[in-house]
Amino acid sequence: MKLAMFGGSFDPPHVGHEAVITTALSQLELDLLVVVPTWLSPFKSAVSTPAPLRLAWTTKAWGKIPRVKVSSFEVDQERPVPSIETLEYLHRTYQPDTLYLIVGEDNLLTLPAWHRYEELLQLAEVVVASRGGMRQTSLKKLPIHVTISSSKLREHLDASKLPKPIFADIVNYYTLRKPMKERIERIVALLDEKKAENIQVFDMHGKEYFVEQVVIATTLGERHGASLLDDLREVLKPKGEEFLHVDPASEWAVVDLGDILIHLMTPAYRARYNLEEFLSEFEKQKM
Repeated sequence: MKLAMFGGSFDPPHVGHEAVITTALSQLELDLLVVVPTWLSPFKSAVSTPAPLRLAWTTKAWGKIPRVKVSSFEVDQERPVPSIETLEYLHRTYQPDTLYLIVGEDNLLTLPAWHRYEELLQLAEVVVASRGGMRQTSLKKLPIHVTISSSKLREHLDASKLPKPIFADIVNYYTLRKPMKERIERIVALLDEKKAENIQVFDMHGKEYFVEQVVIATTLGERHGASLLDDLREVLKPKGEEFLHVDPASEWAVVDLGDILIHLMTPAYRARYNLEEFLSEFEKQKM
């Protein structure tokens, strides 16, 4: 059995991803291609769209293509999952004779830094989806002549670059959520710039929760948390954000912006209270 794993944020899914899927099926002569949306990439601090929604979009877009399966494995873990863990899961589940890992050309430079990289190379053959003009590499290539930036696509939606089955879903989501999206992106960018870690956003819109969005970030310690509070006030107040309440506790500070709640937690407090698991249960509720 020939099996390939194609993982990514798919934020949103687009025709560039679709080109990778169709090219891999034909050129690698696969029996099965497993598409794996991430919960959060180990190399990213945040995503724009909640993981359950990206999983739903990906499933609707490509889940019915013959020899393609969209897997919820990484989303179900509710944490960043290194590719080696997913490959091991696929190997246990399907026991393929040949296992490929398909990566984007932009991952070439960071590949050696991937978790348990040497073990990964023993388990799977890496295949690079190339847009052309790729630097020299001994790795197998898939020629993909489509160049799309997901971040630019989120800002300027283009029907020609989105899979037809999910075009309306994506347009409706980003059109309705754009003002909130811009506010969340501003908060996440600021926290990331100021060295907060493991930033996660939970979309509570339409759920039985008292705010629409929750942001959690890990501080480097009590002083760092206090500094982040000052930075949030300095940057967000001039943008019109109203700080309804601030609990400046040294190990777990909370900022209430009315429809957005920001938690700044030390590593020890974040591990102890596992707020992500609690919030994930609300996020999974159907609207």
